[in-house]
Amino acid sequence: MIPPMQDEMTALIAADLGIKDLPVEEQRTLIAQFGEVALKAATLAVVGELSENKRDEFAKLAQAGDATALKTFLDREVPGHEDVAKAAVAEEVKQFKAFQAP
Repeated sequence: MIPPMQDEMTALIAADLGIKDLPVEEQRTLIAQFGEVALKAATLAVVGELSENKRDEFAKLAQAGDATALKTFLDREVPGHEDVAKAAVAEEVKQFKAFQAP
């Protein structure tokens, strides 16, 4: 059984993406797929702000899995990286909605 809060979050995301009329399982699948795409878009947008040698450093930190070190690095190298990521995700939402439109 899925916790009520997760059901509520799924419903809110589905409404935002314009897929609330689809069956719940299909909503969950699309939301999971969209999440992967949005994460990739956000990552690419942030990495795109780095110089080539800093991208290598980012890759090493990301592979190490140290979230604190990665955040410290991004805070230093890409001021406003959260806004860059948010803008990339917002653009993905916009494109998803446009794709869903009749």
